[in-house]
Amino acid sequence: MNNKSRRVPASRLSRLAHFGGLAGKVASNVMIAGAKQALSGQKSSRTELLLQPGNINAVAEKLSHLRGAAMKLGQLLSMDAGELLPPELSALLARLRADAAPMPHKQLVATFAKELGPDWLDKFSHIELNSFARASIGQVHKATSEQGQNLAIKVQYPGVADSIHSDVDNVVSLIKLSGLLPKTLNIQPLVEEAKLQLLAETDYLLEASALNGFAQALADNPHFKVPGSYPSLSTRHLLTMEFVEGEPMENMVTLPQQTRDELAFRLIELFFIEMFELGMIQTDPNLANYQYNRASGQIVLLDFGATRTISPELRQGYKKLLRAGAEQNREALKQAACEIGYFADDIDAHYQQAVLSLFDLAISPLRASTAFDFAASGLAKQISEQGRQLSMQSRQWHTPPVDALFIHRKLAGLYLIAARLKARIDLRPLLRLISD
Repeated sequence: MNNKSRRVPASRLSRLAHFGGLAGKVASNVMIAGAKQALSGQKSSRTELLLQPGNINAVAEKLSHLRGAAMKLGQLLSMDAGELLPPELSALLARLRADAAPMPHKQLVATFAKELGPDWLDKFSHIELNSFARASIGQVHKATSEQGQNLAIKVQYPGVADSIHSDVDNVVSLIKLSGLLPKTLNIQPLVEEAKLQLLAETDYLLEASALNGFAQALADNPHFKVPGSYPSLSTRHLLTMEFVEGEPMENMVTLPQQTRDELAFRLIELFFIEMFELGMIQTDPNLANYQYNRASGQIVLLDFGATRTISPELRQGYKKLLRAGAEQNREALKQAACEIGYFADDIDAHYQQAVLSLFDLAISPLRASTAFDFAASGLAKQISEQGRQLSMQSRQWHTPPVDALFIHRKLAGLYLIAARLKARIDLRPLLRLISD
């Protein structure tokens, strides 16, 4: 974790200046490297000059410094586009998944005062100014209430909410400047949706509402723990929650096979509960959003900023899609995909069959006659490869409902977690959740 603090540029002008300086630095590096190679008799392509280590480091460093939408879009693209992007660009974007540098204490204290008032310190018996977790939009601090309750306070980086549109557009311009995006890959729909999603994620009152909704819905479920919230100590840009002990899910790979299987099963079961019982889904399957409490045996659920409501019509469409896939009913699978909105009227038959095959592959764990081995199956890689082949047929693309994209991202992410845990699980019991 990077513990060296850096002030977050808060104004639009200062953030724009950072992007301008970055573009100038990249261009300068290209010119210098090109001149050196020309003098030595070597020839390099524009792509090679752009992708020199100095430029990759400069871009990753600058976006990590800006945090917010700049860093978040890089994370979204690195997860969603996956192997669609060239390995060099994927490597650059993957660096943005790391923790951002923390805010300096002076800027942090000013943020607390702005959100909770000048007497903010009197509202706590203790607070740690050093954050214990950081991400693209905010950082988290431990504290203790006046009544002795352990708290986790998420503090949003200054300027993030006001600079989303400009930051995202600037990041996209930098990515396009590289010339690395495949001509057949249109990222604009993802970019526009990223702006809307980020605007929602910067409203911590919305997140508190989703947090409370999940806490109430899962209160009687013994497998999950959702932290409680503290409305009197929360604002649009500061969220105070119950601190819950837990270990990172990525550290659970050393647990016994049976425990890892149980964890993976419960996470995928939760996806079905969210979709078909709650009608709301936390769409970010980041490993960091799940922890495990060994003492209670519960999975701790964190970060509800990316929660979306799923309409009854879409839920019904996915019930039909999953049932058809489980029964290997190709015609019913096609009908369900049409109801969801996947195919235009003039869709090419070959392309349509390729999409249906991809759906069939993604649903295959539900119909496995024995425990499905997520690590040995290579399912995630197969889905990625088939998706890459489809992406090359851009003339046939038809954008499905945006919620469908987030649903698929969540399920694919859970499959990756199951593979990371080397889980072997029988998912057929989940079919009861999609039966009418």
